[in-house]
Amino acid sequence: MTNNATHQESHHVHKIGWLRAAVLGANDGLVSTASLIVGVAAGDAESNTVLLAGVAGLVAGAMAMAAGEFVSVSSQSDTENADLKKETAALRDTPEAELEELAQIYVDRGVDLGLARDVAAQLMAKDALGAHARDELGISEIVTARPLQAAMASAATFSIGAGLPLAAYAVAPTPQAIPVVIVATLISLTGLGVLSARAGGAGALRAAARVTFWGASAMAMTALIGYLFGTVVWGRLDEHK
Repeated sequence: MTNNATHQESHHVHKIGWLRAAVLGANDGLVSTASLIVGVAAGDAESNTVLLAGVAGLVAGAMAMAAGEFVSVSSQSDTENADLKKETAALRDTPEAELEELAQIYVDRGVDLGLARDVAAQLMAKDALGAHARDELGISEIVTARPLQAAMASAATFSIGAGLPLAAYAVAPTPQAIPVVIVATLISLTGLGVLSARAGGAGALRAAARVTFWGASAMAMTALIGYLFGTVVWGRLDEHK
């Protein structure tokens, strides 16, 4: 016999909203800023120019992430609120039809029709809108859109992520600056993958490998473009001297 008093399960679904925004922000901060630094430095730019580009990328990226998250999650929130208003009106105007609709949802999940009607009636007697929001619309307290929370988490973690390659470039000797930034960023990306996986209860190895691979690919591509573009630009400038 199972002792329900001692049976406990630890779930992570309640973290979905802020965890998604935080991981996205930190990953974007690391990858975009490190790629920007590596790309500009590969084009033979001076150290001050590289740092200025990195700081500008940090500020612009953090603001863009915050604004983007707020707007997109607000759109989700607006859609949820519009559906809830429609459901409120339907519950007021046609409660019997809404009861049958909710019961049918439970029948489709495998519940006997008579029991499904009883369950639907009891749930609607306690919280009709909550029952329909959860089981008909898929809206619950866990997954409800929170625009401000998402915007703040995204901007803060972007700034932290972007600050790491900037700090690495600032303290590294000039000849070794690019390798130091690359190594520091890859280590940070691996750590981010592990932390995000543990926070979400997922496997750490796959998450770390996925984040690190795409970060390395982005830096390699921008370094190549920066080198090629810098070679062409400086070569043409030298021709006109």
